[in-house]
Amino acid sequence: MRIFLGFLCGACALVSAAFAQDLPARELGEGPYERLVIRGATVIDGAGAPPVGPIDIVVENGTITEIRPVGMPGLPINAEGRPAPGTREIDASGMYVLPGFVSLHAHIHDQQTGQGVTSDYIFKLWLAHGITTIRDLGNRGGAAWTSELARRSARNEIDAPNILPYPVFRGWSAGEVDTPAEARARIRQLKRDGAVGVKFFGAPEEILWAGLEEAKKQGLKTTMHHAQLDVAHADVLDTSARGLNSMEHWYGLPEALFEDKTLQHYPLDYNYNDEQHRFENAGKLWAQAAKPGSEHWEYVMSTLLERDFSISPTFSIYMSSRDWMRSRRAEWHDEYTMPSLWNFFKPDRNAHGSYWFDWGTEQEVAWRENYSLWMTFINEYKNRGGKVGVGEDAGYIYSTYGFGYVQEMEMLREAGFHPLEVINAATLQGAKIIGLDNVTGSVQVGKRADLLVVSENPLANLKTLYATGHIKLDPETNKPTRVGGIDYVVKNGVVYEGEKLRADIKSMVTAEKEKSGIAPGPMPIVGFELSE
Repeated sequence: MRIFLGFLCGACALVSAAFAQDLPARELGEGPYERLVIRGATVIDGAGAPPVGPIDIVVENGTITEIRPVGMPGLPINAEGRPAPGTREIDASGMYVLPGFVSLHAHIHDQQTGQGVTSDYIFKLWLAHGITTIRDLGNRGGAAWTSELARRSARNEIDAPNILPYPVFRGWSAGEVDTPAEARARIRQLKRDGAVGVKFFGAPEEILWAGLEEAKKQGLKTTMHHAQLDVAHADVLDTSARGLNSMEHWYGLPEALFEDKTLQHYPLDYNYNDEQHRFENAGKLWAQAAKPGSEHWEYVMSTLLERDFSISPTFSIYMSSRDWMRSRRAEWHDEYTMPSLWNFFKPDRNAHGSYWFDWGTEQEVAWRENYSLWMTFINEYKNRGGKVGVGEDAGYIYSTYGFGYVQEMEMLREAGFHPLEVINAATLQGAKIIGLDNVTGSVQVGKRADLLVVSENPLANLKTLYATGHIKLDPETNKPTRVGGIDYVVKNGVVYEGEKLRADIKSMVTAEKEKSGIAPGPMPIVGFELSE
C-alpha cells in the first residue's frame, strides 16, 4: 500500500540522500534584516485580543523588538512618534498583521511516495498559506533527516517553515518493535536522531505503555493517531492516563464515549484493509457515542480537561467524505495541485485515502451527522479551557497542502469558534501544544518574527487566506474581482512576498503538466492517464 507511515531500515541513508535531491537552497525569502519595520498595520495578536491599530512593528535580526501604537483610526498618523527607519520597510497601512500559523499535523512527502511531489512544492504551499511552523508527524526520511532539515530551516537556508520532528512509533503489523525493551530502545534512538516528540499509532498494551513511559522519561512530547486496530485497549482515556499529551483526528475519542458497548458495531463483513469499509464505518462512530450533555459525555470531557490533554481534530482531511464532488472540484486544483497528486487522490484500492469505490448519498449523510457531534465536542472542549490546535494532514483525500489548513480554520468556525478563537487556535494555542509559546504564536516583543501581512480582514472572511483568494463584486465597476491571498509572510524575520510564492508554485504545476503532456485548464473528473 502506498502510505507514508515511516519505517526503520538499513537503507535510511539512501532515502535521506534521495530526499535531499529535491531541496534547493533558499530562493525566494529575503533577510533577515538588521532592522525590519512594518508600518501602520492593524494587529490581530493571536492571544485573543481584538484588532488594534495603527501600529508599527520593529523586527531586529529576526526578533520582534518593538510594537508601537502610532495614532488612531481615521486620523493622520503622528510621524514624530514613529520608530526610526529600517533597512527594510513594509507599508501595511490599511492592512492586517497576525502571527504566523502553526500546523500541528504535517507530513513532508517527496517524489518517491505515491504522491510524486517534491518537498519544495509542499514547503512553498505551506508558506504561501501563512504556515511558519509545522509539527512533522512522520515521513520516509526518518527522524535524523527531518532533524537536519529542521536545522537548515532554522538557519534560513531553505524556503520552508520551522520544523519540529515527531517521528512515528508503531508496534503493529510493521515489525518495528515486538517487546517493551525494544519499544524503549526505539524511543531512545528517536531522541538521539533529533526528535522533539513522537507520534504513536498503536501497539499491544505492554509495548505502547513502555513507549509512552520512555518518551516521558526522555522529555519528548507525544501525540497519537489512535489506530482502530488497537483502540480496544487504547482509547483516549487509556492513553491520556499513561501520559499522552495530545491526539490527532478523532479516533479513540468516541470509543472512550461508548456507554452501551466496548467496541464499535462493525458490519460482520468488515475488513480494515478495505478502505471504503474503514472510512465509511469511521463516519458512524460518533452516532454510537454518548450524547452531548450526558453523564458519560461529561465524565470524558472533564477527565481530559483535568489531564491538560490537547486535541488536533484535523476536520478538513475528512471533509471530502461529506461532499466528495465539492472537494473534487475545488478551484485551486487547476493551478496548484500537481498532476501526480491529483492521480493519487482518484479511486484506487492501492492508494491510502482513495476510498471512493462506491461513495454515495448514504455515506455522505452519515459523515455529516458524524461532523455535527464531533464539532459539538470540540467546541465545548475549547469553551471549557481545553487546548485545540489546527492541523491539516494534507496530501490525501483531495486535500492540497496549505489549502487544507485554511479549510481547517473554516471548519473550526463552522464548529462554533469565533473568528478570533480560530486565529488563536492556529497561532498561540498551537504554540502552546508544541511547547513554543514563549518563542512564537503571538505578536509580542521578544518573540520570533513569524508574522503575516494581509490586505483583507481575515476575521471577516477566512477565505481571503487561500492562495486563490476570494471573489466578490467590485462596487465601482459592478464586476466580480478576486481579492485576498497573503501579501507577506515573515518567518524568522525572513520576508516572503506572497505573490512570488504563488507564482512559483503555479509554475511548478505548469511545468509538470507540460512534462507529462497534459493541457492546461481544469482537472479531469478523477485522474490523468500519466505516461511512465
